[in-house]
Amino acid sequence: MRITKFGHSGVRFEAEGASVVVDPGGFTEPEAVDGVDAVLITHEHFDHVDVDRLRRAGADVWTHASLVEQLRTDAPDLAERLHVVTPGTELTVAGFAVRPVGEWHAVIHEEIPRVHNTGYVLTAAGRSVYHPGDALTPPDVPVDVLLLPATAPWSKVAETIDYAREVGAPLTVPIHEAIFSEPGRGVIDTHLQRFLGERELDYRRVATGQDV
Repeated sequence: MRITKFGHSGVRFEAEGASVVVDPGGFTEPEAVDGVDAVLITHEHFDHVDVDRLRRAGADVWTHASLVEQLRTDAPDLAERLHVVTPGTELTVAGFAVRPVGEWHAVIHEEIPRVHNTGYVLTAAGRSVYHPGDALTPPDVPVDVLLLPATAPWSKVAETIDYAREVGAPLTVPIHEAIFSEPGRGVIDTHLQRFLGERELDYRRVATGQDV
């Protein structure tokens, strides 16, 4: 499987001639969706879903029921391309085995209503990758690669470290970085490299457009 990181939480997966992109939001380069066979969306926040990028993709879109309903209202021209996913129910999307995981976004503040969030374990060509969206919900299956939301308004580094160690993926790649400065990302990298390295797990920052 080829995994290409785009801006923020947008990640593209390719295997056996098929391609899927997860969370091409407002901070993701538009070309991430060019020629893609399917799109998966974790939740409704603008940095994870962008209607213009969905239109540009021209592909079917899978996400949870509440966002499907919202998109049908906000972008009725996309209605025929929208499909509902249900956590715990496996499906096949463009040749990838997809396992939806979790139902809720992490708590930003107790006074801010939580929205639905569904992460995805994608498996193809003997390799599995987990994109959790904006939540620290562990997958219920082992994965080869964890795409870690390393910086967010709702997270702190202690929780991020413990979550990455709980998942225990041989390789952890940080995503969800657009809101932090480069020096700030370096601080997060230092901590995660140390704590994961102690368990012989690899933590690797990947530049935009670079493959994993």
